Parts: sequence; C-alpha cells; structure tokens
Amino acid sequence: MANVATHMARRKARDDGEGTNERAIPFNKQDFQTLRDQCLRSRALFCDDTFPAQPDSLGYNQLGRYSPKTRAWCGRDPRSFVQTHSSFSVERKERTSAKEPWFWQYGEWVDVVIDDRLPTKDGKLLFVHSAEGSEFWSALLEKAYAKVNGSYEALSGGSTTEGFEDFTGGISEIYELSKAPPFLFKIIQKALSRGSLLGCSIDITSANETEAITRQKLVKGHAYSLTAAEEVHLHGTPVQLVRIRNPWGQVEWTGPWSDNSREWDGVRPDEKAKLDYSADDGEFWMAYSDFLRQYSKLEICNLTPDTLTSPEVGRWSHCQFEGTWMVGSTAGAAGTTRFQIRLDDVDDDPHDGEDGCSFLVGLMQKDGRKERRFGRDLNTIGFAIYEYKGRSNVHLGPDVLLRQRAVANSSTFINMREVCDRFKLPPGEYAIVPSTFEPHKKGSFILRVFSEKQAAASPMEEDINADVDELKIKDSDVDPHFKHLFMQIAGNDSEISAAELVQILNRVVSQRTDIKTDGFGLETCRQIVSLFDSDGSAKLGLVEFHLLWEKIQRYLEVFKSYDSDKSGTMSSHELRGALTEAGFQLNSAVLEVIVARYADAEFAIDFDCFVSCLIRLELLFKIFKTLDKKSAGKIELDVQQWLCLGIN
Repeated sequence: MANVATHMARRKARDDGEGTNERAIPFNKQDFQTLRDQCLRSRALFCDDTFPAQPDSLGYNQLGRYSPKTRAWCGRDPRSFVQTHSSFSVERKERTSAKEPWFWQYGEWVDVVIDDRLPTKDGKLLFVHSAEGSEFWSALLEKAYAKVNGSYEALSGGSTTEGFEDFTGGISEIYELSKAPPFLFKIIQKALSRGSLLGCSIDITSANETEAITRQKLVKGHAYSLTAAEEVHLHGTPVQLVRIRNPWGQVEWTGPWSDNSREWDGVRPDEKAKLDYSADDGEFWMAYSDFLRQYSKLEICNLTPDTLTSPEVGRWSHCQFEGTWMVGSTAGAAGTTRFQIRLDDVDDDPHDGEDGCSFLVGLMQKDGRKERRFGRDLNTIGFAIYEYKGRSNVHLGPDVLLRQRAVANSSTFINMREVCDRFKLPPGEYAIVPSTFEPHKKGSFILRVFSEKQAAASPMEEDINADVDELKIKDSDVDPHFKHLFMQIAGNDSEISAAELVQILNRVVSQRTDIKTDGFGLETCRQIVSLFDSDGSAKLGLVEFHLLWEKIQRYLEVFKSYDSDKSGTMSSHELRGALTEAGFQLNSAVLEVIVARYADAEFAIDFDCFVSCLIRLELLFKIFKTLDKKSAGKIELDVQQWLCLGIN
C-alpha cells in the first residue's frame, strides 16, 4: 500500500512539473540553499554524509575497500573554474542551458550537491584531472556524476552516448559507419541544424591501440566531435565535407582536405572563407567519404526543446513515458505495457527524397549502474512497432496486437542501458510495445519518442470500467430446495455471519478436485458480506446468500475457462482476460497491483484468491460510484472518510 502511494505521489509531482529542466529534483533530498545557509550559520565546511569520503564511495570490486588501486581520500581547496585555454574550457552557451550541477536521470533532472573532497593517491587525483594544476571543475563534476550512480567504479565501461544523455537529457542514436545508411550525410546536416551533439571514434582491436596515432594523425579509441557538414565545389564538382574536432586541441588529420592541403586551392574563395579551414586548433575538415573509411562509429545526441536556448536551431517534437515490466503481469514480449503515436505530417525536406514521418524511439532501462554493485545484469530489451487502426481506448488482450506483423522493430534486443533507432513511416496511428526479451524479467524503463513534426503520443491503456451484472431476486423466487439448505446452515437467526460463511465456503470448495485453494479467510468473507449485505445487518439473509451463490458459480466458470493447463490455478498472465470476462476493464497499473496482492511466488492464482480479488473490485467500484455523485470520475475524501473506508 505504501509503495503504491509513493508511486502515485511521484506521478502527481511529475504532472506538476517537478523534475523538468526548470524544476530539478534535489538529489538525496539535499537542497543546496538550505545546506549553504546551515554551513554559514555554523561556520563549518559542508561534509556530505550521503556520499562520504570512504571506500564504499569509490567502488565495490576493482575500487573496493581492500583494492590496492585505491587509498584514502584527501581534502583540497579547489577552484571550480580557472580562466584557461586548456581543452577542458569549452563554451557551449549556444547549445544548452548553463545548468552545470544538474544531471538528467531517467526522465528527470536532478540537482546534485557535493563537498570538495576528492580521491587522491600519492598526492595526485585518482581520476579525471586537468592539465592546469589548480583547475578542479572537471574532477568535481565527475564526483557529482559518481554520486548519482552510486560510486566512482559504477562509471567504468561508460559510453559517449550515456554521457551525452545524462548531461543534456537528449536521445542518442549510433551508426556503424561500415554500414552507414545511404543518406547519413543529410541526417548529419539535419542533426547539426537542430543543435544536436555529434561524436565519432575509431575502434581499437586491443588495449595496446588505445590512444594510438595513425599515419595520418587520427587517434584510435579517442572521442572526437563532429561540428559541421558542408558541401563545397572542387573545380566545379560538389564534394561533401565534415568538420571534426580533437578535444586535445592538437593532433590533426593530415590527409585530403586537412589544413592547408592542396584540395583547398580548387575551391572558390567565397566557399573557403565560410569554412575557416586553416586554424591550427585541433579542428579539421575531411571528405565525407574518407570519414566513412577512417572512423568506425558516429553517435548523435538529439536534444530536447527545453535544453536549447538559441532561436536559430530547429526543434524536435518530444515526449516521454515511464513504465515497468512486472513479473507475472507485464514482463516479456506478450506484456501489456504499450504506447500509441499518431503521425500526421510528413517531413520537410526529407533526407531520402521520399515523403514520410521520421521519428526516433529510445527505450532505456533504469538504474543499471547502481545494480552492478549487487551483481545484477541489465535486461535484454527491445521494442516493436505495430500499425494501429483503432479507437483510443481499444480492449487490449494479451495478443491483440501481437497477432499481426510488426511494421518496424528495434534493430536488436540487447542488454544495454538503451536501445534507440530511427524510423520513417507513412502518416497513421502506431503502437509501440517495449519488452524484455526473456519472460519473467522485471524492471523499470523510460520510453522516449522524438519526431520531426508534432506527433501525438500517449500510453495505450483501456479506460477503467466495470460492467457487472446486478442480479435481483425476491424471496419467492428462491428455489425451495436451496431455501431448505439455507435454513439448515443458517441456524436459528436465519442469517449467515462472516465467520459462518468461512466454514460454508471452505466445506464446498474442499469437495472439488478441479480447483486448488488455501481456503477462504475471514477477511475475504467479511468483504463478501459487506458487498451483499443490503439491510445493514452485517450478515447474509436468504436472498443475499442466494445472490452470492449465483455470483460464485459465475466466478467458478470464468476461473475454469482460464485455467488453460487444468492445474487448478490460473496464471497471472491470464488474469487480465479473466477479469475482463468477469466484467472488469482495468489498465496495466491496476493489474500490476492485483498480481502483487493475489498471486503466489510462482505467479499462480488459486480460486479463493480469484474470488477475493473480484469481490474486492466489485466492492471498490460500488463505493466509488456511490461517492462520485456527479459521475466526474473523481472523488474527494477528508481524512475521516478515508480512514473509515480503508479500515472497512
């Protein structure tokens, strides 16, 4: 119950704008202004007890407590920034908002507070450091990033795309240049026009090749940035060029189109003047064809509209959603967590010359680096896209979409933090189904969609509804044989209490071999009495008990029809269909709570749990309908009403 309340509170906070670029969430609930005021009052330096200068903050294995690679932390008095011309001092005001202490973490911006104690060994910083001895901003930024991820060791094995995304909130796509799509140059130009960040690198085949310099002065295993893509004319013939930057600020490409190479002599002076090709600053031009041959990988981080400040760059349309894979309900390829997207407008200036709607889909699983400490691996994840020609609130059985062929898929199912792909489809409505490759794998995820034109997207869920038959009979309609049996079991007061109902129901189900049950409990029978007690006696009379008996017979038919393997229990994956047949239309969020409440460790549901679930649902719908006097779909309770309902 508390977990559900916490989840609902977080969802409301997000709806109110918390976690956006304008309202970052204080990480670990540490508010910078409050902490600063406390330190000023006490005249003491801030010491961060949530990320202390202790071995656990360094790591858990290679950087663990007893690792010979690490030693005690050392306090320093660093300056956060020094005026310098080193390659670390990069101005990016035209690209992103200046929010240096913020990180994007799984759909939310977080504000991280740190102290200035940095890990050292033999008097030198252990990790990131600047060539300028008194410049520490990069080490402090690294510490904040390590804090977010749980430790310094959790940062090992990172990728350019993860850094791109966590520092900008963007979505990254990766291109293997040996298999570059035919219109990649146009994609690069469009990305640059939207303020995207582009990185490229040359793969290494062994650790010995790291930072090795090729004959034409390219560095292997090194993160370059791609900063421009232009077309010039060499003696009248068009040539595609890309501009690459080495963050070292030196060591430049010496091949064709490098600084002062003879190719520039054949370019018109006005074109040469625009390209600024001769500065010795680590930035250089090269032919796009050479770029494809020399480099191995291109990574593009497409930025969200709220991180771009320049009015001169284009904007993606962007939306994101949170979801979970719950074992027993929504995990696996047949899961029911789905999202719909409606594409109405085709691209302007399509990169391949053909009409269509371009969009990116990124599926990211949460908290993978933090889980490493506990030896947990990332799930293997991916997604499929189906054409969806239907209503906004269509009934989604477990296979309603999966019976048709997907119109597009993620390029692979992979155990990485994120899988992201670019698609181009005709205008229409589509359903995106994110899933784990293996069934029975739990996890939380973020699904993001970036589209060239405005696109409507939303979780693909059913309306929550109940259409339960309300049986109405009179005393005279009750079969005489049933009435005789009732009088035998009801006793002198001709009514059945919750305690008596426990004995009656358990006596009946114990005689059946086609269902499994642990027996009805007193709490379930109290709820049954509460639902069927029409005269407020807290007991069931003849008509009330007859209605209950009819209801249980109906529930038994539904239960047996969904016990596909005749085991006497129902799989939790079959529960949605059974609930629908019983008259309840529920979404995935409610289904997850039901499975957690009523399924056993093997995700099986026995008959008494099934009946208890249905009775509880019917009672809740009945209470809500009574209180929702205006049929607005919302009710308001004071604390007394809430407590009375919760305890009842």
